[in-house]
Amino acid sequence: MNIFFQQVLNGLTLGSVYALVALGLTLVYGILHIPNFAHGAFYMVGAYVSFYAAGSYGLNFWAAMACAAAFVAVLSVLADRLVFHPLRHSPPLHDMIAAIGLLLFLEAVVQAIWGAEFHRMPAPYTTILRFADLTAPVSRLLIIGAAFVLMIALQVFLRRTTTGSTIVAMAQDREGASLVGIDPVKVSMLTFAISGALAAIAATLFAPINLIYPSMGHLVIMKAFVIIILGGMGSIPGAIVGGLLIGFAEAFGAFYISTAYKDIIAFLLLVAILSLRPQGLFPSEVR
Repeated sequence: MNIFFQQVLNGLTLGSVYALVALGLTLVYGILHIPNFAHGAFYMVGAYVSFYAAGSYGLNFWAAMACAAAFVAVLSVLADRLVFHPLRHSPPLHDMIAAIGLLLFLEAVVQAIWGAEFHRMPAPYTTILRFADLTAPVSRLLIIGAAFVLMIALQVFLRRTTTGSTIVAMAQDREGASLVGIDPVKVSMLTFAISGALAAIAATLFAPINLIYPSMGHLVIMKAFVIIILGGMGSIPGAIVGGLLIGFAEAFGAFYISTAYKDIIAFLLLVAILSLRPQGLFPSEVR
């Protein structure tokens, strides 16, 4: 029973982080139809900023996370203004190439500043809770709890606030939203800022149990794309459910099959589900 519980905990931990990353990716795709491969670099930059804010300036875990979220939010908005906005009337392939170029550029900058060494952020809490014969590290419960609070807060923001409603309206019908006076430039900047902040928070939450290095965003962004394709491109519920599905599949696959195949499992799951449901689990109504 304890082993099964540990795999559930591992699956929730991985799934929560993947869902946060995929949420930012699907927000940008849903509104701007940009396959933002640079999102993996934003995730990586968030981890580095948190690591050095905590290590060099002595900030606590939460303050370092806030710094990383603010820094990457600004970086994402700059990427929108300087890279993606000038390409808004270009073929979609140009956005994809620009995003990959930005990913490689940010990795090169980080490697030039901080080197290619591996780092690990100290865990903010090392306590292990025990319930009967079950054990649960507080650090993993922290990741799960913080991720779910953030996902709920994002849903409330999008559904219950005027600003959030403009993002939803733009995602559903960009031209119609512009006709009723919604400023697409402001919505685009806000979306990129939220997307970048989510990536930085996900990276900070995961940093104490994962290594930090310049190319750490490659695999994460590939899995995030798997998740939003699986959940439905542009669908927020799809990103959450897809992230949890991939997290559980990896955790149980790594334990019951082999850790060597845990990264392949996500892609096998994508092929299996899309064979039965090509539009994804929660097809979006974006236009």
